[in-house]
Amino acid sequence: IHHMERRNHTAITKVTEFILMGITDNPGLQAPLFGIFAVIYLVTVMGNLGIIILTHLDSKLHTPMYFFLRHLSITDLGYSTVIGPKMMVNFVAYKNTISYNWCATQLAFFEIFIISELFILSAMAYDRYVAICKPLLYVVIMAEKVRWMLVLTPYLYSTFVSLLLTIKLFKLSFCGSNIIHYFYCDCVPLLSMLCSDTHELELIILIFSGCNLLSSLLIVLISYMFIFVAILRMNSVEGRSKAFSTCSSHLTVVVVFYGTLLFIYLQPKSSHAFNIDKMASVFYTLVIPMLNPLIYSLRNREVKEALKRILTIQFKIAT
Repeated sequence: IHHMERRNHTAITKVTEFILMGITDNPGLQAPLFGIFAVIYLVTVMGNLGIIILTHLDSKLHTPMYFFLRHLSITDLGYSTVIGPKMMVNFVAYKNTISYNWCATQLAFFEIFIISELFILSAMAYDRYVAICKPLLYVVIMAEKVRWMLVLTPYLYSTFVSLLLTIKLFKLSFCGSNIIHYFYCDCVPLLSMLCSDTHELELIILIFSGCNLLSSLLIVLISYMFIFVAILRMNSVEGRSKAFSTCSSHLTVVVVFYGTLLFIYLQPKSSHAFNIDKMASVFYTLVIPMLNPLIYSLRNREVKEALKRILTIQFKIAT
């Protein structure tokens, strides 16, 4: 017993920081990868900040659809910033460490933004459903109070889940190695480093991640089922194409985001190749937040026109 206590005591005092192994340990790839991810992160920040500013400044974009898009951009910017800069340091630092408290903070904020994103995407699907299936009641149903409720609820809920998981995980003791074979502090790599019994924690993570993913996906699927039925019932080709074009950007974002998450979580445990998981994680933590504003701005006439208006006004002010 004394031996166990001593071991636990040294374990608890020993781990004050973690070493993040990053994406690759190949020295030849560090510089090119740093360049690639620096560009990705820069485009992410510019794109998402652009959408946040644009939907705020342009009065024509003060509609429920763009209200949700702004919050989607906030969550995208949030979780890519939680991970991106620290990961880029990894490519240039000789030994990339992260302190115990920072690791907990990174995990907590990442969980908050990623869970919020899931439910904001489902709120956007519901918004599109109301716009296409109940156009005459749209303004009433999607009143400002409702919109705020649809984004504040995910923020509060995700904060609760995130704090619950992070506190539970970091209350347990880490022992032995402090090397995280990953590019950020995530639940799965951290679980394997605990010396305590992790069954309860694993169950909590499984239940929450399963429920979050499936319930938000269900809302999206049901909304789109009604949308497609409504589109098929439309008589005019013009009406159909207009209805479809209002959904196409959101649908693209949803397919890419959920597709990647389901790919990671629905693999049988035995076939979890860590490198494939890593690439899929890189995709949804860094590439998707860059793609979302691009998808919305390139496929959306209103965003393009708003950008032209704002730039024209700025140009006039400058001259």
